[in-house]
Amino acid sequence: MHAARPAQNRRVIDVSHLTKRYGGQTAVNDLTFTVRSGAVTGFLGPNGAGKSTTMRMMLGLTRPDAGATRIDGHTYQQLRYPTRHVGAVLESSAPHRSLTAIHHLRWLTQCSRLPGRRVGEVLEVVGLTGAGRQRVGTFSLGMNQRLALAAALLGDPPILVLDEPANGLDAEGIRWLRELLRAMAAEGRTVLLSSHLMAEMSVLADHLIVIDRGRILADMSMAAFIQRHGQAYVRVRTPDVGRLHDELDRNGAAAWLAPDGSLQVGGMSAAEINRLAARSGLVLDELSTQTGSLEEIFLGLVGGQGGSNG
Repeated sequence: MHAARPAQNRRVIDVSHLTKRYGGQTAVNDLTFTVRSGAVTGFLGPNGAGKSTTMRMMLGLTRPDAGATRIDGHTYQQLRYPTRHVGAVLESSAPHRSLTAIHHLRWLTQCSRLPGRRVGEVLEVVGLTGAGRQRVGTFSLGMNQRLALAAALLGDPPILVLDEPANGLDAEGIRWLRELLRAMAAEGRTVLLSSHLMAEMSVLADHLIVIDRGRILADMSMAAFIQRHGQAYVRVRTPDVGRLHDELDRNGAAAWLAPDGSLQVGGMSAAEINRLAARSGLVLDELSTQTGSLEEIFLGLVGGQGGSNG
């Protein structure tokens, strides 16, 4: 993949006051954000938050009621060869089951005026070279996801918009996808993806855009998101859990017993707990400051609520 890449930190996708209503329900409510190149941007939100609707409006598949999305200053419809600018994987997209993977991709290259050699190249990238002559109807869900990504890569686009690209992939496939997307971002491409796999998103995304009920809740780097919204606590292990719990309670700290037998303590620093334990003659086997996982922070931010679709 040798196409020229946009400069680092260039504004590549600009979403401005995007709004979409269905009857009396507002699915997307005045969204404004920028997705920059050279990074993986995670697009998070509970079911029904408006993620898929927003991505469809980016790609000209759904007409907004207000606002616009611009890619390098142009709407998707204004791009002369859109597949050379933007590659997309949407949950709703699927090739005809009777086609082989090669025929499906070859048809796409002809429609987009792309060189036929790209078919073999992208099949190799996604690990489907050996399945190229297999009918799509026999593919597993994970193979279909790889084929969808191959189709998105045909035009060697500098921008990728991916809706749940890891759906159906096994652990090895998820690791492969992570390495591929990180490498593409390192090349200077723009990668926007939604995913419900919070643990994977926490190690993959550089930046997060979080929405709920069609509105922006957060738009910041992963590190800043965890620092701002994460609740820090101290994890303590001791042979005398009950006594330490009583001492912490008497000194104004909030402590609760975790399923693994440790104490999780809020309202007191690790250094203060260490001094308290020393004064009380308590032995500590572990004393560490922790921050909630991305999933815990996300669920706390959105209240664990959601609808039926994205």
